[in-house]
Amino acid sequence: MSSTSNRERVRSVTAFGRTLRTSVRPGTDAGVPPLLLMNGIGASLEVLQPFVDALDRRRTVIRFDVPGVGGSPLPVVPYTLATFGPVVVGMLDRLSVPGQVDVLGLSWGGALAQHVAVQHRRRCRRLVLAATGTGALMVPAHPRVLGRMLTPRRHRDPDYARRIAGQIYGGTMRDAPERAARALHAETRLGPRRGYYYQLAASTGWSSLPFLRLIRQPTLVLAGDDDPIVPTVNARLMARLIPDARLHLYRGGHIALVTEAAELAPVVEEFLDA
Repeated sequence: MSSTSNRERVRSVTAFGRTLRTSVRPGTDAGVPPLLLMNGIGASLEVLQPFVDALDRRRTVIRFDVPGVGGSPLPVVPYTLATFGPVVVGMLDRLSVPGQVDVLGLSWGGALAQHVAVQHRRRCRRLVLAATGTGALMVPAHPRVLGRMLTPRRHRDPDYARRIAGQIYGGTMRDAPERAARALHAETRLGPRRGYYYQLAASTGWSSLPFLRLIRQPTLVLAGDDDPIVPTVNARLMARLIPDARLHLYRGGHIALVTEAAELAPVVEEFLDA
């Protein structure tokens, strides 16, 4: 996996007392709404580079590291998904991004994206929820899989990542686990371990099930048919409860947006350009 392109602008901005490392890939067409990407737990913004590289250059792409992950400093006080939504929108303001953006959230980032869509609907034009669920009130993963998610070890130990990749990520990682290890480690920035636990705590006990019907944006729900972390039934439920949602099932696992970016980027762009 490559690091961020030298055409991208990487800088730190502060909003509502939180300092975030950000990356902006300027698009070539100002008429195309920017795409804001929200990453999974423990992953720095570099992890999404294969997906960014697969997107059309017309589109501006914005990424960030959550507090204590990647290049963002640890937060002074903990945060929750609900309190972090305004920080994300404040970040857009500090980056001088006007008007509406399209929002894509992967896994943990999908939970944050749901909050942003409801709390800041004037800022969110279209929503993509990839390999994500409704939090505490969802069909859970196997306890063995959940146990692996309680620590950031897979982000720090490539050998461990290879050993467990098929079990927790599914899809092509079952036959090529080294691809998961590369996706999580190659040229990424690792923040303090506490950053992972802050991020984990931010979603503890959280559920979007009570407010899914308040998501009014056109929404694409992306789900793999072999995702051990978020079983497919959760995506079907979300697509049914979000008023203007469509479901796209792909053959693959939890991090296919990264490892099979060339196949999924066109699906996302077709939806965003509709």
